[in-house]
Amino acid sequence: MSGTATNRTNITIPAVMASEILAKMQTESAVMQLAREVKLPGAGLQIPVITSDPEAAWVAETGSKPVSNPGLSTKLMTPYKLAVIVPFSNEFRRDASALYDELVRRLPRALAQKFDATVFGPVASRPGTYFDTFGNCQAQTIGYSGLVAADADIADHGGIMNGIALAPQGKAALLGAVDLNGRPLFINNVAEGAVPMILGAKTVLSKGAYVSGNPATVGVAGDWSQALYGTVEGIKIDYSADATLQVNESTSINLFQQNMFAVRAEIEVGFVADTSCFNLLTAAASGGSGSGSAS
Repeated sequence: MSGTATNRTNITIPAVMASEILAKMQTESAVMQLAREVKLPGAGLQIPVITSDPEAAWVAETGSKPVSNPGLSTKLMTPYKLAVIVPFSNEFRRDASALYDELVRRLPRALAQKFDATVFGPVASRPGTYFDTFGNCQAQTIGYSGLVAADADIADHGGIMNGIALAPQGKAALLGAVDLNGRPLFINNVAEGAVPMILGAKTVLSKGAYVSGNPATVGVAGDWSQALYGTVEGIKIDYSADATLQVNESTSINLFQQNMFAVRAEIEVGFVADTSCFNLLTAAASGGSGSGSAS
């Protein structure tokens, strides 16, 4: 928020609303539905990572038992701030129910879509060094053969393909796809209103899973047990009725002058993953994109 901002006070919204907005954000975000959640301190969190497993061996009846130490490392999850401001007309104040419903509908979706788009997008889009993205992951053309190739690549890196985040464009591409026996990949009736599992993997729709490009990214498949997100204090909400909002270089909104008020929602959130256990799903040939880590 730029411009003048005087006499700003906290909006009189029940604390339960902030909790519900966070819950709605988690529902709107494919990443938050598929990845594991951890509590994230403001200073960040050192997360232990197993880089190699212990190895057992056969021994004789009185033989010495083998000693095998697993490889251990750490990964730093750092919180970064994600925010949005939504202006309303003062008429909304007269109807608390309408204000509540509108906040719950708008704010979580905006935060969730930006969070997902950053995770699924190129490394350059991330807010900082310690926020992982899938931009350098192995890419597969979406379709039956591409999903099988993704499953195999994830397995080769020690993972299990247990989740697919799919953009609406990716869903459209798969609606007519079939396996080698001519069976549709959507094993449930799509008309039931829910996206079914694909090749045994939980599938979640998200607009943020679409990343424009040539080719465009329309989904991500991976081992989501290898991905973590964390928030510091949930979603914080502030209110102003006399600030000036700078919409762009040439447009500003004076809230007092225009009988408006604005609600700002922000969240400190972090994301880390073993990106070798994920594959991008693209709308066209990947052009030989190799695997990589956006760590």
